[in-house]
Amino acid sequence: MLQILLTNDDGYHAVGLKALIEALSGIARITVVAPAKNKSACGHSLTLDRPLRMICMKDDFYKIDDATPTDCVYLSLGNLFKEGYKPDLVVSGINIGANMGEDITYSGTASAAMEAVIQGIPAIAISQVCRNMSQGIDDGMDFDLAKETIVKLVKKIINGSFPLDERKFLNVNIPAIKADECKGFKITKAGYRKYGNDSHRHLNPRGEEYYWIGLHPLIWVPSEDKSCDFEAISDGYVSITPIKLDMTSYKDIENLENWLAD
Repeated sequence: MLQILLTNDDGYHAVGLKALIEALSGIARITVVAPAKNKSACGHSLTLDRPLRMICMKDDFYKIDDATPTDCVYLSLGNLFKEGYKPDLVVSGINIGANMGEDITYSGTASAAMEAVIQGIPAIAISQVCRNMSQGIDDGMDFDLAKETIVKLVKKIINGSFPLDERKFLNVNIPAIKADECKGFKITKAGYRKYGNDSHRHLNPRGEEYYWIGLHPLIWVPSEDKSCDFEAISDGYVSITPIKLDMTSYKDIENLENWLAD
């Protein structure tokens, strides 16, 4: 039976993680290691300035105090699994909210998958898009489509192999629709998201200034062939994007060489 390590960036108590466990526990051996609290948008960060405590909540289920998703994967692989018995797959999610376009660089969900493939373990990041992120999953949505999707992908891995080379992972986004409304899967590229600056300045009761970063609407630049993740989600498809860690802009190498030579 496939051995899967589960994590997320919404915290060990998150409903998305609970749904992921429900979906996969019947077809794989599950170990869960997740942050003790919400670590959304923490990126691919490791905690280096303080010690971390891994706390066993129940069999094969751990939380790590104030850890990032990257910490969870890193510490799990080094301490919970004996050499030669590493997990076959890491699944990160089910995140509450989209992780598309450049948001992948902010995402703790995607970063856990990044850490897994750096460590030589295939990985999937899966996120549930919400109609209204300020309300989150409580806007009437369920995880049925996300659960069906991850089960289908994992079964394909069980019956075959992981479809990507090393240092690449699958980034999956689920549209905010019911499972029977989904039009299918689309293999997509990461889109070009438009960003604003939604920061709010406030004063606390002592007159001290503080800031709160808000939420940005999902606005993107349309692609010529409608092949990006945002467009697939908008059209009612599950988006599956292959992501590689090598961010080198190869087409600019010669341009830079010429620029320096001038």
